[in-house]
Amino acid sequence: MAKQNYHVTHRADGSWGVKGTGNSRASSLHGTQGAAIQAARPLAKQAGGELRIHGANNRIRESWSYGNDPHPPKG
Repeated sequence: MAKQNYHVTHRADGSWGVKGTGNSRASSLHGTQGAAIQAARPLAKQAGGELRIHGANNRIRESWSYGNDPHPPKG
């Protein structure tokens, strides 16, 4: 099973959406970025994928990885 990545993005109507990579629609909509992050984190953990948080300009500002990392750092 492929890992599913989730994105928290700012929408034109001012809300924040949680969207899985490749999905055409948002999984959920929220009034604040914090609420969207709280909703997206368990989805990313369950899928063993990544959570990518976008700023108001929709550029990725933070990324969290869950699951097995194929290239863990040494040390």
